[in-house]
Amino acid sequence: MSLETPVRVASELARRGYNADPEAVTLIAGASDPATALERTLETVPEDAVKLTADHVKSAVETRSRSAGPPERPETPTPDDSGSDASSTAGTNPSVSSGVSEGKPPDSGANSPVETKGVTDDSRGEVVGGTGGDSTGSDAAETASGRTPAAERSIEVPGEFSSTGTGEYEDFVAVFRDRYEKLSKLLRSRINHRPTRALRSMAGNSEAAVVGMVSDIRSTASGHWLVELEDTTGTFPCLVMKDRDFASLVDELLLDEIIAVEGNLADDGNILFVDAMYFPDVPRTNSPSTADREVSAALVSDVHVGSQEFTADAWERFADWLHTPEADHVEYLLIAGDMVEGVGVYPDQDEELDIVDIYEQYEQFSEHLKSVPGDMEVVMIPGNHDAVRLAEPQPAFDEELRSIMSAHDARIVANPSTVTVEGVDILMYHGVSLNEVIAELPDEKASLEEPHKTMYQLLKKRHVAPQFGGMTRLAPEDEDHLVIEDVPDIFHSGHVHKLGWGKYHGVLTINSGCWQEQTAFQESMNIQPDYAHAPIVRLDTLDLTVRDFR
Repeated sequence: MSLETPVRVASELARRGYNADPEAVTLIAGASDPATALERTLETVPEDAVKLTADHVKSAVETRSRSAGPPERPETPTPDDSGSDASSTAGTNPSVSSGVSEGKPPDSGANSPVETKGVTDDSRGEVVGGTGGDSTGSDAAETASGRTPAAERSIEVPGEFSSTGTGEYEDFVAVFRDRYEKLSKLLRSRINHRPTRALRSMAGNSEAAVVGMVSDIRSTASGHWLVELEDTTGTFPCLVMKDRDFASLVDELLLDEIIAVEGNLADDGNILFVDAMYFPDVPRTNSPSTADREVSAALVSDVHVGSQEFTADAWERFADWLHTPEADHVEYLLIAGDMVEGVGVYPDQDEELDIVDIYEQYEQFSEHLKSVPGDMEVVMIPGNHDAVRLAEPQPAFDEELRSIMSAHDARIVANPSTVTVEGVDILMYHGVSLNEVIAELPDEKASLEEPHKTMYQLLKKRHVAPQFGGMTRLAPEDEDHLVIEDVPDIFHSGHVHKLGWGKYHGVLTINSGCWQEQTAFQESMNIQPDYAHAPIVRLDTLDLTVRDFR
C-alpha cells in the first residue's frame, strides 16, 4: 500500500487495528520512507497500545537513528492534488425514498441536495462512494490529507447531563412550569398577554390574548373547536370557529404544547373567541450561521451493529470513501443514536440478532468506527436501542460503555444535544417522538415517508417531544431539557429509518435514514427502511449531498 498521504497512513493503521493522533499520522506520512517509518513504529510501540501518539513515532525514529545512521527527517506535508472538481452535480432533488427527481423542498436554498451512487475506484477495485455534490479540493493551509489539524478545528459540546428527577409530583410540576416559562417568552412579544386569572375578571366583549399549554382539544356539536389553555394561574376555554381561515391549525395541535391566541371575550366573559393563533416557531427571518472555511460533516444515524440486517459492507464502503481525497473536507462525523441493535427492544428481537451480548455489540461497533479516518472528529448521542434509559432526555453512556467505544476519542453527549461545529449549531435528537407526531397529526402535516416534514413540526413547536404521557417516554426533571430554546442551524435526527431533508425557515433539517436492511419486525409494520445513505453537509454553505453506499 502506498503511504504518500496522511489519509493513507491512517487507513493502513486502521486496517491493522490501530488508532492514531493526527500528529503521529502526519509524522509518518512526512518521513522520507513512510512505509519503513510505519513498520518501525509498530515494531517499537508497546503491545498494549491501541492508539499511536507522536511520541511513539519520534521514539521509533530516534531508535533507528542510533542503530542505522541519521534519523529520518519528516518533510513538510504538501496538499494532495488529487481532489475532485469542486463543482457539484446539483440540479436534481431526489425524492425522500425513491430517488426520483422532483421539485425543490419548501424554503430550500438555491442548491438542492444530490443523491449519488457508488463508483468503482480503480486503485481499490471496489465501490467506495459517490460521484458528485460535495465540494473537495485542497488548501495550502491544510494538511496533505486536506483535513485541518485537530488543534485548528472548532467544536463545542454541551456539558454532562445529570438526571435529577425522582418521579415525585413536584418533579412533574417543575418540568411543565419550566417548559411554560421558556416557551411563553417566545410568544409574549407577539400578543398583549394576560394570565387566565386576569381574563376571568375582564369585561365581556373585551379584546384579550393568552399564552398557555394545550390541556384539552375537543369539537363542539356544531363542528367548531374548543381548545383549553392552561398557564400558571389557571385554565381558560378558547373557541376556534370552523369557518376561520386558520382553523386547520387545530389539526397540528398536540396536548401539552405551548401556543398563544388572541381574540374577543364572549358577552359573559367566560370564553375567548379566537381570531389568531401563534406557535413559538422559528422566525421566518431566521438567518443560519455558516463556517468561515470549507469544511463538511457527515450526518448518520441508526447503525444497528449486532443485527443480522446490519449493512456492514455498506458501512465499510462509506469508511473507505472517507479515506479518499474526494472526502478530504469531511472532518466531522455526527451519529444520532442507535449505534447497536440492543437486546429486548421489540418482540422476538433475539431471533434477528447476529450478536446476542450487548457489550459485544458495542465492541463490534467500535471496530467498525476504527475504519473511519483517525483524524476525524466524532460526536455521538444515544438512541432507544442503546444501553441507556429509555426516558428522554437520555444521559450519555456510562463509563463502561465509553471505555468500549474509545475509538477516535469520540465525544459522547446526551440525547438531545446541540453541538457547535465550526460556528454552526447542530441540534442532534434521535427522534423517538417522531412516531407519536406522525400518529397524532394528519398525513399532510407529518408522515413516515417525509420525516423531515415531521421534524418541521418540532421546530414549529420549539420542542422535540411536546406531548407528555403518550408513546414517548419522558422523564420529569427540574427543567425541560427538550425545549428548543435557541434556533439551530441544522436539525439532525434518525430513528424512523427513513431518509428526508429540506429547509424550514432557514434551518437545514435532515433525517439520515439507517444502516440496517428491513427486519422481520419492520416488515410486519410495513416499514421499508432507507439504508446505507450518508448525508454530507458543507458547513460553509449548508449545501447538502446525500451519498448512497448500497
